[in-house]
Amino acid sequence: MARLAGLVTLAVGVIASQRFANSAEPATKIPAPAQDEKVVAAHSETAVFAGGCFWGMQGVFEHVRGVKQVASGYTGGAASTAHYDTVEEGDTGHAESVQVTYDPTQITYGRLLQIFFSVAHDPTELNYQGPDRGTQYRSAVFPVNQDQRSVAQAYIAQLGKAHVFSAPVVTRVENFNGFYPAEAYHQNFLALHSKDPYIVINDLPKVDNLKKMFPDLYLNAPLLLKTTAS
Repeated sequence: MARLAGLVTLAVGVIASQRFANSAEPATKIPAPAQDEKVVAAHSETAVFAGGCFWGMQGVFEHVRGVKQVASGYTGGAASTAHYDTVEEGDTGHAESVQVTYDPTQITYGRLLQIFFSVAHDPTELNYQGPDRGTQYRSAVFPVNQDQRSVAQAYIAQLGKAHVFSAPVVTRVENFNGFYPAEAYHQNFLALHSKDPYIVINDLPKVDNLKKMFPDLYLNAPLLLKTTAS
């Protein structure tokens, strides 16, 4: 077990050094979606988003009120290729993504999209985010039902017409064919490694922007994913 722990620590250090960058993605104030999901009685739904490194995406959504759980993982490819080393080759079809489980009576899919587009990543960057390059870092949403698909498509069109970004939104609305959780050492990475240079430079500013731009939705203590390594 000690050897395994050492290998995991080494892997985390190597990945972090590979992802070092010089600046964070900017936050942009955007209007709320004009169209949102239908009101339902259920208290648990899921949403899947991809927007660069899943460390920051997970770290942001873990601080959102109404969210019940956030997992980092892979979406868009086959189960057999849903492994970090394979996905990083860039030809699996997968994107680093997060699966957000939320209570729609507390926060809607549209509001989650507003956070996704405004503070969690830059939706104008095609197949990259900050220092990370490749289709595995693309901006994409994976609707799990037709209602989510309609909301996402309408919101992307709304943002385009509003010209709130300095460049066109390149976010893709893709078919959802399954979410595959990432390795345990990737989960809760921002919370567990808050002093890591990559996190400090690229991701902590996103959490700060969430607090500033969405104070009514911000949770001080992150809701961490429970893993076998926790």
